Amino acid sequence: MPSPGPDRAHQHTPEAPIPSQSRPSHLLPLHRLAVQPIPSGVRGALVHRVSALPDGPFDVTWLTAETPRLPLGCIRLHWEPASLAGWDVTAHLGLATTEVHLASWPAAPDDWPRLVRPTLHEVLGLCAALAVATAALDLSNRLAQV
Repeated sequence: MPSPGPDRAHQHTPEAPIPSQSRPSHLLPLHRLAVQPIPSGVRGALVHRVSALPDGPFDVTWLTAETPRLPLGCIRLHWEPASLAGWDVTAHLGLATTEVHLASWPAAPDDWPRLVRPTLHEVLGLCAALAVATAALDLSNRLAQV
């Protein structure tokens, strides 16, 4: 049996399983999913990689409805058809004890991943920088106690 091509291998279909964990075990290219409604039983897409390049990788995994909340520094995207045209897209950011609304793009065009890319790339970069700064501060505090 021939294997599916690269486009079919990563495209979500109703028969394809939705990963139950938020680990990047099955990365999906967002641009292929963005023009389809989110499958039932899914809270949204957990963002794993956002390239700074306009046509660079933008990979996600499905986040199941049972997932209690986002891990610290992670972004969840949710989209649904807009009332007149396009897609209503929202992004949430996981903080230490809660999720916060990060941004909304109402009635975004079908190529909405290009629209949201700069914001998500910057926020993920800021979260990574904050994690490094926090780790450095923790290490400094531990060394000061020695």
